[in-house]
Amino acid sequence: MAAKDSPTRGVFITLEGIEGAGKSSCIPLMKKYLSRHQSQLVVTREPGGTDLAEAIRDLVLGISHRDTVETPTSETEALLMFAARAQHLGRIIRPALERGDWVICDRFTDATIAYQGGARGLGVDKILTLANWVHADLWPDLTLFFDVSVATGSERASRRGPRDRIERERQDFFKDVRNAYLELASRFPQRIRRIDAERSIASVGKQVEIELERFIAEREAQ
Repeated sequence: MAAKDSPTRGVFITLEGIEGAGKSSCIPLMKKYLSRHQSQLVVTREPGGTDLAEAIRDLVLGISHRDTVETPTSETEALLMFAARAQHLGRIIRPALERGDWVICDRFTDATIAYQGGARGLGVDKILTLANWVHADLWPDLTLFFDVSVATGSERASRRGPRDRIERERQDFFKDVRNAYLELASRFPQRIRRIDAERSIASVGKQVEIELERFIAEREAQ
């Protein structure tokens, strides 16, 4: 699960973590830092990023139809995530990378591995089969994994207002998600950099800058 690069291709950076990890809060800081190195930045999210993918997000998370839509099975949930991802890749991510832009995406396939593969119990192999079909040639160049305890993440998420269907899952679910993320970070340490998100926003921001600086230096040394 390594990125395949080309001389003109842009850079693909993803952010991962359980609910309440604080990854979205760091996007403005990342944009400010990366704008010193790259003028063209695209910031997007998953599931979502296009009108159709956002509609799938609404459906799978039960945002607009919380009381009327039936709960998807684990398999349906995973397939919907990849349906949204395929649209997102085709309309936003791939074109941006082909232009040489840098893409910052809030969640990608690592999230599906952790949430649906791990916590839902589908297993990594099924998720990777879908991933190989949808984007075998394209994996992130860098993934920042914002690691936070389930207790801290849950407390932070509770301050954001009404929770969506997945955010309302039991704590054991998020323990499984976190464990799956930790396993991914252990298997792919070059791509996935762990950020200690238990700390203050300022401290987290500093670590993010350090990891971005390290990543850019490594690219320039190649």
